[in-house]
Amino acid sequence: MRTFDLAPLYRSTVGFDRLFAMLDGVDAAPGYPPYNIERTGENDYRITVAVAGFGESELSIEAKENTLTVKGEKQVKQDNSAEVLYQGIAARAFERQFQLADYVQVKGASLENGLLHVELVREIPEAKKPRQITIGNGKAQPKVVDAKAA
Repeated sequence: MRTFDLAPLYRSTVGFDRLFAMLDGVDAAPGYPPYNIERTGENDYRITVAVAGFGESELSIEAKENTLTVKGEKQVKQDNSAEVLYQGIAARAFERQFQLADYVQVKGASLENGLLHVELVREIPEAKKPRQITIGNGKAQPKVVDAKAA
């Protein structure tokens, strides 16, 4: 695999630090654990992470700014009653980060059948939503304000 040195570009650009950090962090291998990102509605999304073997107490989900972090740390159990001849089930710790768009909030999470489902919703504030502007003929209609003194 070829690696590219982006250091010369750092000297000649301003404000692209995040872009270069993302390029430096690109990994050719897909990571562990595998995940799906689904769109369940117009403004609803779901991230499903395969976390077989992890319990609710061994998983943590943190949303900070525009980053969602899912961590899993397996608690070591010492079981001397059985000898493991082959260990194919991964019990390694992991940390998976997802970049969220603006106004995307975590609605909830659930763990079922070894899959962690994180529900997301995009809630755009009313001030940021597009609004329709009526076109007038240039002549403003005067408004009459009726104010009577008591």
